Amino acid sequence: MSAITVRQLTHIYSPDTPFKQVALNEVSLDIQKGEFLGIIGYTGSGKSTLIQHFNGLLKPTSGTVLVDGEDIWKKGYDIRSVRFKVGLVFQYPEYQLFEETVYKDIAFGPKNMGLSTEEIDSRVREAAEFTGLAPELLQRSPFELSGGQKRRAAIAGVMAMRPQVLILDELAAGLDPKGRNKILNQIKEYHSKTGSTVLLVSHSMEDIARYSGRVLVMHRGSLLMLDEVSKVFARADELVKTGLDLPELTKVLLILQQRGFPVNTSAYTKEDVRAELLRLKGVTGC
Repeated sequence: MSAITVRQLTHIYSPDTPFKQVALNEVSLDIQKGEFLGIIGYTGSGKSTLIQHFNGLLKPTSGTVLVDGEDIWKKGYDIRSVRFKVGLVFQYPEYQLFEETVYKDIAFGPKNMGLSTEEIDSRVREAAEFTGLAPELLQRSPFELSGGQKRRAAIAGVMAMRPQVLILDELAAGLDPKGRNKILNQIKEYHSKTGSTVLLVSHSMEDIARYSGRVLVMHRGSLLMLDEVSKVFARADELVKTGLDLPELTKVLLILQQRGFPVNTSAYTKEDVRAELLRLKGVTGC
């Protein structure tokens, strides 16, 4: 069974007004349980609107959203419950911190789930460990933390609910390369240890290439591609036409291809590109 399924999903902002905007146009897709899915698309492509349907923050204009096989907008469904199943971490989540201590902020979600004090404590400490927050930081005010620590605290608050699906919207925005890599590596470890479904929305094609198993490409409110990373990057020319920037290594291969070299442009990791260049050297003798 899929973790999330959408069928013919359409969302229109300001319908029946001069400001009408079709943000999603009959999108259908299946997200598999336990996968790490990258979501890309230029600003305004519909990706943020799409992910807000996955946990019921937005209601479809038409179409269906299923979580664990259940239509979340059917009559009698507790829409609040889906937000414990599908956790969404917005861009710059540190701005959502508000409690007196980091501990209370992380505990906010589990507390609203009606869990026992012991279970809440266990989840808070587990989530803090997953995100690399030292135990001594839990009793500090979240506003005393560094930018990177605030972001980890906000992510931990969603992880503490142990959602079946964790959605991260531009998680690494504004972070330096070292901080970005550290947080993304922790998310990858979380994915491996928990078996949760993880969706990473990012403008960074390098991050998508490095961490994702499949990639979903949005373009003008429609689903353009949904496939394995290598197969999506093999369609590099199409990606460029949509306004997306390619990983630097892919750009190198494309330049070689444009100059007439018989190179496979679907390679994207350092290891694969190195192997492809060595293969090319053997073929051409260069």
